[in-house]
Amino acid sequence: MGLFDFLTGTKKPKAGISQLNQSDVEKAILAVNRETAPFQIIRCEDSDCDFIAEWKIVNAKWYEIFAKAGLEKTFRIKMRLDSSKLEVRAMDEEFSIEWRAGVPSLSLAVSGFKGQKTEVSFGTAYAFTEELKPGQVYKYRFNSSELKTPLQEAVLNCGWTWRGVAFGKL
Repeated sequence: MGLFDFLTGTKKPKAGISQLNQSDVEKAILAVNRETAPFQIIRCEDSDCDFIAEWKIVNAKWYEIFAKAGLEKTFRIKMRLDSSKLEVRAMDEEFSIEWRAGVPSLSLAVSGFKGQKTEVSFGTAYAFTEELKPGQVYKYRFNSSELKTPLQEAVLNCGWTWRGVAFGKL
């Protein structure tokens, strides 16, 4: 692995893994979705990319947890499949979050950073519970690798390369 691949988070499949077609890679990426996960993978609605993986920050079930976590930034992963090179090109985008009455408002963070990002947020809170006893009210941990690692594994298991994009277009 070269230095540039290390810095961009590029991962190559192990030797001997069969290279599947683009349709199978798309299915593998979408199969990372789980109803109980705090993230989702969706098809891109414009020609900017093929898929977007993002935290369910605006989902009613999850935004209270994210709000309690006091998250000020979040990120999403944009992916483009390149069947000619058998690779998925991936770029992270960072967003600032402003909480208004407990509801998130997202805006693209102004930053010179493009490429690969690792984010970790965690915390816990203690207060009186419904039984009027002190106890843990919530505990959370959000780690960008929880989103990125399953996607990388899905791509690598299809015999494709996960190419982190640091400069240029997807």
